[in-house]
Amino acid sequence: MTFFTKFSKVRLLLFFIAVLFAGEVAAQDLRVMSYNVRYKNSIDSINGWEYRKGNVAGLVKYHKVDIFGTQEANWDQLGDMEKSLPEYKWYGIPRVAGKNGEFTAIFYLKDRFTLLDSGTFWYSETPYVKESKSWDAFYPRIASWCKLKDKKTGTVFFFFNTHFDHRGSIAKEKSAEILRSQIDSIAKKMPVIVTGDFNSIDTSTPYKTMVAGGTLKDALHISEMPHYGPVNTSSGFAVSNKPIPGRIDYIFVNDKVKVLQHATITDQQEGRYYSDHLPVISEVKILK
Repeated sequence: MTFFTKFSKVRLLLFFIAVLFAGEVAAQDLRVMSYNVRYKNSIDSINGWEYRKGNVAGLVKYHKVDIFGTQEANWDQLGDMEKSLPEYKWYGIPRVAGKNGEFTAIFYLKDRFTLLDSGTFWYSETPYVKESKSWDAFYPRIASWCKLKDKKTGTVFFFFNTHFDHRGSIAKEKSAEILRSQIDSIAKKMPVIVTGDFNSIDTSTPYKTMVAGGTLKDALHISEMPHYGPVNTSSGFAVSNKPIPGRIDYIFVNDKVKVLQHATITDQQEGRYYSDHLPVISEVKILK
């Protein structure tokens, strides 16, 4: 065997080691997503849940999402998603009792994560009184959270998912204050990821409250790779619609989470999106 042959084999071996190492590093990253899937409404006609549910599940699978928070889904919709996405478990309770109560559910890959704890609170003057609401809120609104352990890395982190009121301006401002306070109380100094439909653009008081002090950061602004896709997230169903200006769907993280990528997903079929909101996705790394 010549020197050059030996040298080539060494280079090839080093190449394969590098590829394996890169794959292992990538496997430690997480893909997290926020998705308002639109509630099941009988007047939605061709945009009804029955016509969309397969595409919603397909989107989750295609983009290889590890954890995602949904907004607006009711019990029937979550049951459909559970059947279509058997590789996931989910946690959530409805904001009001009954079949049509909407959840802020959190789905996570059951082979990758262990659920250590979970909970839900209401945006009101009494956050742990079920179905409570205050101020000018139109509906009772909630946030749900999960404490998860990554089986691959052993890291433990918190995932919060929420949906703010769509009308009450005071309620939205107070909701942001309550969410920040609850995150501090529940997660303390652990890694935190927050997803949700905040019904607030990024110049609003609720948004400013979320990022005040720099404890939580907007994943779009700190992504290592520049944001991909449209900035607006409230789209309506028709691709031909003029986009509604501004973002209202977000992913926030604290300083224990590094954001590698951030995008707004525009998957559609025959000129129609799978919901009236566009999902927001980030690839992140939990820092030890």
